[in-house]
Amino acid sequence: MVEGVAVIWMPVQDIGRAKGFYRDTLGLPIKYEDGPWAVVDANGLTIGMNGREPEGVAVGGGPVLVFQPGGGLEETVGALKDRGVEFPAGISEHPWGRIATFKDSEGNNAQLYEPPPG
Repeated sequence: MVEGVAVIWMPVQDIGRAKGFYRDTLGLPIKYEDGPWAVVDANGLTIGMNGREPEGVAVGGGPVLVFQPGGGLEETVGALKDRGVEFPAGISEHPWGRIATFKDSEGNNAQLYEPPPG
């Protein structure tokens, strides 16, 4: 169904301030950045910083556990829907990839993430 954790998303209000904290305060290298989005490497664990999705996750929520789909994104979404998982925002497209947002059984924010081709 899923192959593991792809990334942990940290919703941020100010990307410049967040990059400064993770890079300068914590000492983590920024691997990639593009406008209001950046990725740091935390000893092999990817931490992505970006704005909150407008639908599907709690506005005041914290980190989002993001899973790597075991097959294609549509295939995994379909299989999870068959098991009762709801995807209120469907699949959304972004320059940095595609996501499908859902909640776990306890109401925690989660996503499936598929990176852009290339």
